[in-house]
Amino acid sequence: MFDPREKIALFIDGANLYATSRSLGFDIDYRKLLSSFQKRGYLLRAYYYTALVEDQEYSSIRPLIDWLDYNGFKVVTKPAKEFTDSTGRRKIKGNMDIELTVDALELAEVVDHYVIFSGDGDFRTLVEALQRRGRKVSIVSTMASQPPMISDDLRRQADHFIDLMTLRSEIGRDPSERPVRRTEPAEAEESEF
Repeated sequence: MFDPREKIALFIDGANLYATSRSLGFDIDYRKLLSSFQKRGYLLRAYYYTALVEDQEYSSIRPLIDWLDYNGFKVVTKPAKEFTDSTGRRKIKGNMDIELTVDALELAEVVDHYVIFSGDGDFRTLVEALQRRGRKVSIVSTMASQPPMISDDLRRQADHFIDLMTLRSEIGRDPSERPVRRTEPAEAEESEF
């Protein structure tokens, strides 16, 4: 599936990957994740996308964002929007699909193999566009959860589907090793499969 001569780029939909790994009962060790894909080919870039809630004294995701930023990831953030729904419940919305899509398309001339960590069906059109440019696209999500965290259309469009569960031993961290309990508030309401 991976050719060692390929230039690889990782595109991580932070909220989606967090929800997927939680549904499978493990945390991602991002150092191991980078190392794992560096062994598969030439890792050109690793992007991590997430929305941040503004006006919070402390954001539980901030230590992760800072660590990623200093350890080989290009972190892309934007402010999440807070609103109250029709039932009066406070909701947070922060979709990063457009940012991820634009960055992926801008690299189409130099990346051979895209690895997108998301099951969001909205990315099917991006995958199709990259394939028209002769690029290979792998999607990382899961079918092992109930319901599956990946859109059927996205899975079918991808050149390769990698079930996150199969990467658990390679990139997972035992929950007892978790340094700080973090939540990924933005986009949890937004992810549709």
